[in-house]
Amino acid sequence: MDNSTGFTLTNHNQANSNCSRDNLLKTVVFPVLYSLLFLLGLSINSLAVWVFFRIPSRSHFIIYLKNIVVADVLMTITFPFKVLSDSNMASLGLRVFVCRVSSVIFYLTMYISILFFGLISIDRCRKTLQPFYRTNAVQLARRKLLSGAIWFTLLALCLPNVILTSHKPVSPYFKCSDLKTVAGLLWHEVANYVCQCIFWGNLLTVIVCYTLITKELYSSYARSKMYPAERVNCRAINNTGTSKGQSRKKSANVFLVLAVFFVCFVPFHFARVPYTMSQTRGRRFDCNVKLFLFQLKESTLWLSSLNSLLDPLIYFFLCKSFRTTLFKTLRIPPGTCSWLTVIGINTNRSSHTQEDSSA
Repeated sequence: MDNSTGFTLTNHNQANSNCSRDNLLKTVVFPVLYSLLFLLGLSINSLAVWVFFRIPSRSHFIIYLKNIVVADVLMTITFPFKVLSDSNMASLGLRVFVCRVSSVIFYLTMYISILFFGLISIDRCRKTLQPFYRTNAVQLARRKLLSGAIWFTLLALCLPNVILTSHKPVSPYFKCSDLKTVAGLLWHEVANYVCQCIFWGNLLTVIVCYTLITKELYSSYARSKMYPAERVNCRAINNTGTSKGQSRKKSANVFLVLAVFFVCFVPFHFARVPYTMSQTRGRRFDCNVKLFLFQLKESTLWLSSLNSLLDPLIYFFLCKSFRTTLFKTLRIPPGTCSWLTVIGINTNRSSHTQEDSSA
Protein backbone atom coordinates (compact mmCIF):
# COMPACT_ATOMS: atom_id res chain seq x y z
CA MET A 1 0.00 0.00 0.00
CA ASP A 2 2.90 2.31 -0.79
CA ASN A 3 3.97 3.83 -4.10
CA SER A 4 7.59 4.06 -2.99
CA THR A 5 8.90 0.82 -4.52
CA GLY A 6 10.35 1.93 -7.82
CA PHE A 7 13.17 1.37 -10.23
CA THR A 8 14.76 4.48 -11.78
CA LEU A 9 17.04 4.62 -14.76
CA THR A 10 20.48 5.53 -13.43
CA ASN A 11 22.37 8.03 -15.56
CA HIS A 12 19.36 8.49 -17.86
CA ASN A 13 20.06 12.16 -17.61
CA GLN A 14 21.80 14.40 -15.12
CA ALA A 15 18.64 15.05 -13.10
CA ASN A 16 17.71 11.41 -12.86
CA SER A 17 21.29 10.57 -11.98
CA ASN A 18 21.19 12.94 -9.05
CA CYS A 19 17.77 11.62 -7.93
CA SER A 20 18.57 7.95 -8.38
CA ARG A 21 17.68 5.76 -5.40
CA ASP A 22 20.08 2.99 -6.42
CA ASN A 23 22.74 3.80 -3.88
CA LEU A 24 24.66 1.67 -1.40
CA LEU A 25 22.03 2.06 1.31
CA LYS A 26 19.18 0.77 -0.86
CA THR A 27 20.95 -1.92 -2.86
CA VAL A 28 23.28 -3.37 -0.20
CA VAL A 29 22.64 -2.24 3.39
CA PHE A 30 18.88 -2.73 3.54
CA PRO A 31 18.91 -6.06 1.65
CA VAL A 32 21.44 -7.38 4.20
CA LEU A 33 19.34 -6.12 7.12
CA TYR A 34 16.13 -7.59 5.71
CA SER A 35 17.91 -10.88 5.05
CA LEU A 36 18.91 -11.06 8.72
CA LEU A 37 15.36 -10.21 9.75
CA PHE A 38 14.03 -12.95 7.49
CA LEU A 39 16.33 -15.66 8.84
CA LEU A 40 15.80 -14.77 12.50
CA GLY A 41 12.14 -13.79 12.19
CA LEU A 42 11.04 -16.87 10.27
CA SER A 43 12.66 -19.29 12.71
CA ILE A 44 11.45 -17.50 15.86
CA ASN A 45 7.93 -16.81 14.61
CA SER A 46 7.53 -20.35 13.27
CA LEU A 47 8.34 -21.62 16.74
CA ALA A 48 5.91 -19.07 18.21
CA VAL A 49 3.13 -20.28 15.90
CA TRP A 50 3.79 -23.89 16.87
CA VAL A 51 3.70 -22.99 20.57
CA PHE A 52 0.69 -20.69 20.45
CA PHE A 53 -1.56 -23.10 18.67
CA ARG A 54 -1.01 -25.60 21.45
CA ILE A 55 -2.41 -23.04 23.91
CA PRO A 56 -6.18 -22.64 24.40
CA SER A 57 -7.56 -19.15 23.80
CA ARG A 58 -8.63 -18.56 27.39
CA SER A 59 -8.05 -14.81 27.55
CA HIS A 60 -8.40 -11.73 25.37
CA PHE A 61 -4.65 -11.30 25.56
CA ILE A 62 -3.87 -14.71 24.06
CA ILE A 63 -6.40 -14.18 21.26
CA TYR A 64 -4.73 -10.90 20.32
CA LEU A 65 -1.24 -12.41 20.48
CA LYS A 66 -2.23 -15.28 18.21
CA ASN A 67 -3.40 -12.80 15.59
CA ILE A 68 -0.17 -10.83 15.87
CA VAL A 69 2.01 -13.89 15.42
CA VAL A 70 0.12 -14.84 12.23
CA ALA A 71 0.60 -11.29 10.92
CA ASP A 72 4.31 -11.45 11.79
CA VAL A 73 4.80 -14.70 9.86
CA LEU A 74 3.09 -13.26 6.78
CA MET A 75 5.17 -10.09 7.00
CA THR A 76 8.38 -12.11 7.34
CA ILE A 77 7.58 -14.08 4.19
CA THR A 78 7.57 -10.84 2.17
CA PHE A 79 11.16 -9.94 3.12
CA PRO A 80 12.96 -12.07 0.47
CA PHE A 81 10.97 -10.40 -2.29
CA LYS A 82 11.93 -6.96 -1.00
CA VAL A 83 15.57 -8.06 -0.76
CA LEU A 84 15.64 -9.17 -4.40
CA SER A 85 13.78 -6.08 -5.55
CA ASP A 86 15.91 -3.53 -3.68
CA SER A 87 19.17 -5.21 -4.64
CA ASN A 88 18.16 -5.13 -8.34
CA MET A 89 18.46 -8.91 -8.61
CA ALA A 90 14.75 -9.52 -9.30
CA SER A 91 13.35 -10.26 -12.72
CA LEU A 92 10.77 -8.00 -14.31
CA GLY A 93 7.96 -10.38 -13.37
CA LEU A 94 9.11 -10.60 -9.76
CA ARG A 95 9.27 -6.81 -9.48
CA VAL A 96 5.69 -6.64 -10.74
CA PHE A 97 4.74 -9.27 -8.14
CA VAL A 98 6.32 -7.11 -5.41
CA CYS A 99 4.18 -4.15 -6.47
CA ARG A 100 0.95 -6.10 -6.88
CA VAL A 101 1.10 -8.59 -4.02
CA SER A 102 4.13 -8.62 -1.76
CA SER A 103 4.14 -4.96 -0.71
CA VAL A 104 0.36 -5.08 -0.19
CA ILE A 105 0.73 -8.04 2.19
CA PHE A 106 3.54 -6.24 4.01
CA TYR A 107 1.44 -3.17 4.76
CA LEU A 108 -1.65 -5.27 5.46
CA THR A 109 0.15 -7.16 8.22
CA MET A 110 1.68 -3.96 9.60
CA TYR A 111 -1.70 -2.33 10.16
CA ILE A 112 -3.21 -5.53 11.52
CA SER A 113 -0.43 -5.55 14.11
CA ILE A 114 -1.06 -1.88 14.89
CA LEU A 115 -4.77 -2.56 15.48
CA PHE A 116 -4.07 -5.49 17.79
CA PHE A 117 -1.48 -3.47 19.69
CA GLY A 118 -4.25 -0.97 20.35
CA LEU A 119 -6.54 -3.74 21.58
CA ILE A 120 -3.78 -5.13 23.81
CA SER A 121 -3.29 -1.67 25.29
CA ILE A 122 -7.01 -1.46 26.11
CA ASP A 123 -6.87 -4.94 27.65
CA ARG A 124 -3.81 -4.08 29.77
CA CYS A 125 -5.48 -0.87 30.92
CA ARG A 126 -8.62 -2.74 31.95
CA LYS A 127 -6.60 -5.34 33.83
CA THR A 128 -4.71 -2.64 35.68
CA LEU A 129 -7.77 -0.59 36.61
CA GLN A 130 -10.01 -3.62 37.26
CA PRO A 131 -7.66 -6.41 38.39
CA PHE A 132 -10.48 -8.68 39.56
CA TYR A 133 -12.45 -8.51 36.32
CA ARG A 134 -13.25 -12.01 35.04
CA THR A 135 -13.47 -13.17 31.43
CA ASN A 136 -16.30 -15.46 30.31
CA ALA A 137 -16.91 -17.57 27.22
CA VAL A 138 -19.22 -15.02 25.60
CA GLN A 139 -16.58 -12.30 25.81
CA LEU A 140 -13.95 -14.62 24.34
CA ALA A 141 -16.28 -15.44 21.43
CA ARG A 142 -16.81 -11.73 20.81
CA ARG A 143 -13.05 -11.11 20.74
CA LYS A 144 -12.64 -13.88 18.17
CA LEU A 145 -15.36 -12.34 16.03
CA LEU A 146 -13.69 -8.94 16.40
CA SER A 147 -10.38 -10.45 15.28
CA GLY A 148 -12.01 -12.00 12.23
CA ALA A 149 -13.71 -8.69 11.41
CA ILE A 150 -10.36 -6.87 11.54
CA TRP A 151 -8.76 -9.31 9.10
CA PHE A 152 -11.76 -9.23 6.77
CA THR A 153 -12.00 -5.42 6.76
CA LEU A 154 -8.32 -4.84 6.05
CA LEU A 155 -8.28 -7.56 3.38
CA ALA A 156 -11.24 -5.83 1.72
CA LEU A 157 -9.34 -2.55 1.92
CA CYS A 158 -6.18 -4.03 0.39
CA LEU A 159 -7.61 -6.34 -2.27
CA PRO A 160 -8.42 -3.52 -4.75
CA ASN A 161 -4.75 -2.51 -4.59
CA VAL A 162 -3.95 -5.95 -6.02
CA ILE A 163 -6.73 -6.03 -8.59
CA LEU A 164 -6.31 -2.46 -9.83
CA THR A 165 -2.53 -2.74 -10.24
CA SER A 166 -3.05 -4.33 -13.64
CA HIS A 167 -1.08 -2.27 -16.17
CA LYS A 168 1.89 -3.95 -17.77
CA PRO A 169 5.23 -2.16 -17.37
CA VAL A 170 6.26 -0.30 -20.52
CA SER A 171 9.88 -0.09 -19.36
CA PRO A 172 12.17 -2.10 -17.07
CA TYR A 173 12.51 1.05 -15.00
CA PHE A 174 9.14 1.69 -13.40
CA LYS A 175 7.46 2.64 -10.16
CA CYS A 176 4.61 0.70 -8.64
CA SER A 177 2.29 3.62 -9.34
CA ASP A 178 2.96 3.15 -13.07
CA LEU A 179 1.18 -0.21 -12.90
CA LYS A 180 -2.00 1.17 -11.35
CA THR A 181 -5.11 2.12 -13.27
CA VAL A 182 -6.78 5.47 -12.70
CA ALA A 183 -9.18 3.79 -10.27
CA GLY A 184 -6.19 2.06 -8.68
CA LEU A 185 -4.44 5.36 -7.98
CA LEU A 186 -7.62 6.76 -6.46
CA TRP A 187 -8.14 3.68 -4.27
CA HIS A 188 -4.49 3.75 -3.24
CA GLU A 189 -4.95 7.31 -1.99
CA VAL A 190 -8.10 6.32 -0.09
CA ALA A 191 -6.32 3.31 1.45
CA ASN A 192 -3.44 5.54 2.56
CA TYR A 193 -5.85 7.89 4.33
CA VAL A 194 -7.56 4.96 6.07
CA CYS A 195 -4.22 3.52 7.18
CA GLN A 196 -3.14 6.89 8.53
CA CYS A 197 -6.38 7.07 10.53
CA ILE A 198 -5.73 3.54 11.84
CA PHE A 199 -2.28 4.48 13.07
CA TRP A 200 -3.12 7.86 14.61
CA GLY A 201 -6.26 6.46 16.23
CA ASN A 202 -4.30 3.60 17.78
CA LEU A 203 -1.48 5.92 18.80
CA LEU A 204 -4.01 8.03 20.70
CA THR A 205 -5.49 4.87 22.24
CA VAL A 206 -2.05 3.67 23.37
CA ILE A 207 -1.17 7.05 24.87
CA VAL A 208 -4.45 7.31 26.78
CA CYS A 209 -4.30 3.71 28.03
CA TYR A 210 -0.72 3.92 29.26
CA THR A 211 -1.32 7.30 30.83
CA LEU A 212 -4.10 5.69 32.88
CA ILE A 213 -1.88 2.68 33.62
CA THR A 214 0.97 4.92 34.77
CA LYS A 215 -1.38 6.93 36.96
CA GLU A 216 -2.81 3.78 38.56
CA LEU A 217 0.62 2.23 39.14
CA TYR A 218 1.87 5.44 40.72
CA SER A 219 -1.22 5.63 42.94
CA SER A 220 -0.75 2.02 43.95
CA TYR A 221 2.90 2.66 44.79
CA ALA A 222 1.96 5.76 46.78
CA ARG A 223 -0.66 3.81 48.75
CA SER A 224 1.84 1.06 49.50
CA LYS A 225 4.24 3.67 50.88
CA MET A 226 1.55 5.39 52.91
CA TYR A 227 -0.05 2.26 54.37
CA PRO A 228 2.67 -0.43 54.44
CA ALA A 229 1.15 -2.34 57.36
CA GLU A 230 -2.26 -2.53 55.68
CA ARG A 231 -0.65 -3.77 52.48
CA VAL A 232 1.11 -6.58 54.33
CA ASN A 233 -2.10 -7.62 56.12
CA CYS A 234 -4.10 -7.67 52.88
CA ARG A 235 -1.44 -9.80 51.24
CA ALA A 236 -1.51 -12.27 54.10
CA ILE A 237 -5.31 -12.57 53.95
CA ASN A 238 -5.93 -12.61 50.19
CA ASN A 239 -2.58 -13.84 48.87
CA THR A 240 -2.96 -11.46 45.91
CA GLY A 241 -0.40 -8.77 46.70
CA THR A 242 3.17 -8.48 45.50
CA SER A 243 6.40 -7.35 47.00
CA LYS A 244 7.85 -4.01 46.05
CA GLY A 245 10.43 -5.65 43.81
CA GLN A 246 7.82 -7.74 42.02
CA SER A 247 5.64 -4.66 41.54
CA ARG A 248 8.47 -2.83 39.82
CA LYS A 249 9.10 -5.80 37.53
CA LYS A 250 5.40 -6.11 36.81
CA SER A 251 5.32 -2.44 35.85
CA ALA A 252 8.22 -2.99 33.45
CA ASN A 253 6.23 -5.80 31.81
CA VAL A 254 3.25 -3.54 31.21
CA PHE A 255 5.38 -0.99 29.37
CA LEU A 256 7.06 -3.55 27.10
CA VAL A 257 4.07 -3.34 24.73
CA LEU A 258 4.35 0.46 24.73
CA ALA A 259 8.08 0.31 23.97
CA VAL A 260 7.67 -2.04 21.00
CA PHE A 261 4.84 0.09 19.57
CA PHE A 262 6.82 3.33 19.77
CA VAL A 263 10.08 1.85 18.46
CA CYS A 264 8.51 0.07 15.50
CA PHE A 265 5.55 2.10 14.29
CA VAL A 266 5.85 5.71 15.40
CA PRO A 267 9.06 6.70 13.52
CA PHE A 268 7.75 5.36 10.18
CA HIS A 269 4.48 7.25 10.32
CA PHE A 270 6.16 10.50 11.26
CA ALA A 271 8.61 10.06 8.38
CA ARG A 272 5.88 9.03 5.96
CA VAL A 273 4.08 12.38 6.10
CA PRO A 274 6.89 14.50 4.55
CA TYR A 275 7.85 11.63 2.23
CA THR A 276 4.32 11.43 0.83
CA MET A 277 4.32 15.20 0.34
CA SER A 278 7.58 14.93 -1.60
CA GLN A 279 5.91 12.40 -3.92
CA THR A 280 2.60 14.20 -4.43
CA ARG A 281 4.03 17.73 -4.49
CA GLY A 282 7.36 17.00 -6.09
CA ARG A 283 7.94 20.46 -7.52
CA ARG A 284 8.41 21.85 -4.02
CA PHE A 285 11.29 19.47 -3.23
CA ASP A 286 14.65 19.23 -4.94
CA CYS A 287 16.37 15.94 -5.68
CA ASN A 288 18.54 15.89 -2.57
CA VAL A 289 15.56 16.44 -0.28
CA LYS A 290 13.57 13.74 -2.06
CA LEU A 291 16.45 11.29 -1.72
CA PHE A 292 16.88 12.12 1.97
CA LEU A 293 13.16 11.63 2.67
CA PHE A 294 13.20 8.35 0.76
CA GLN A 295 16.13 7.07 2.80
CA LEU A 296 14.47 8.26 6.01
CA LYS A 297 11.27 6.45 5.05
CA GLU A 298 13.15 3.25 4.20
CA SER A 299 15.10 3.38 7.48
CA THR A 300 11.96 3.78 9.57
CA LEU A 301 10.21 1.14 7.46
CA TRP A 302 12.92 -1.30 8.53
CA LEU A 303 12.12 -0.42 12.15
CA SER A 304 8.51 -1.33 11.41
CA SER A 305 9.73 -4.66 10.02
CA LEU A 306 11.72 -5.17 13.22
CA ASN A 307 8.34 -5.58 14.91
CA SER A 308 8.28 -9.18 13.65
CA LEU A 309 11.41 -9.88 15.72
CA LEU A 310 10.48 -7.91 18.85
CA ASP A 311 6.97 -9.30 19.28
CA PRO A 312 8.29 -12.64 20.62
CA LEU A 313 9.66 -10.68 23.60
CA ILE A 314 6.06 -9.80 24.46
CA TYR A 315 5.00 -13.43 24.09
CA PHE A 316 7.81 -14.62 26.36
CA PHE A 317 7.70 -12.04 29.13
CA LEU A 318 3.98 -11.33 29.33
CA CYS A 319 2.35 -14.66 28.48
CA LYS A 320 2.89 -17.36 31.09
CA SER A 321 1.18 -20.07 29.01
CA PHE A 322 3.50 -19.35 26.07
CA ARG A 323 6.56 -19.51 28.30
CA THR A 324 5.47 -22.76 29.96
CA THR A 325 4.66 -24.45 26.67
CA LEU A 326 7.91 -23.23 25.13
CA PHE A 327 9.94 -24.71 27.98
CA LYS A 328 8.12 -28.01 27.62
CA THR A 329 8.71 -27.99 23.86
CA LEU A 330 12.43 -27.32 24.27
CA ARG A 331 12.55 -29.67 27.29
CA ILE A 332 13.97 -26.97 29.52
CA PRO A 333 13.52 -27.77 33.24
CA PRO A 334 11.24 -25.32 35.12
CA GLY A 335 13.26 -22.65 36.88
CA THR A 336 16.23 -22.83 34.50
CA CYS A 337 15.54 -19.31 33.25
CA SER A 338 14.00 -17.99 36.45
CA TRP A 339 16.24 -14.92 36.35
CA LEU A 340 14.41 -14.01 33.11
CA THR A 341 10.94 -15.34 33.74
CA VAL A 342 10.52 -13.86 37.20
CA ILE A 343 9.30 -10.65 35.61
CA GLY A 344 6.60 -12.58 33.86
CA ILE A 345 5.17 -14.37 36.90
CA ASN A 346 1.41 -14.05 37.15
CA THR A 347 0.76 -12.18 40.36
CA ASN A 348 -2.96 -12.87 40.47
CA ARG A 349 -2.89 -16.65 40.78
CA SER A 350 -5.83 -16.98 43.11
CA SER A 351 -8.27 -14.73 41.28
CA HIS A 352 -7.08 -14.95 37.66
CA THR A 353 -6.26 -18.55 36.88
CA GLN A 354 -7.34 -18.01 33.30
CA GLU A 355 -5.30 -14.87 32.69
CA ASP A 356 -1.87 -15.29 31.07
CA SER A 357 -0.39 -11.84 31.44
CA SER A 358 1.58 -10.52 34.36
CA ALA A 359 -0.31 -7.23 34.14
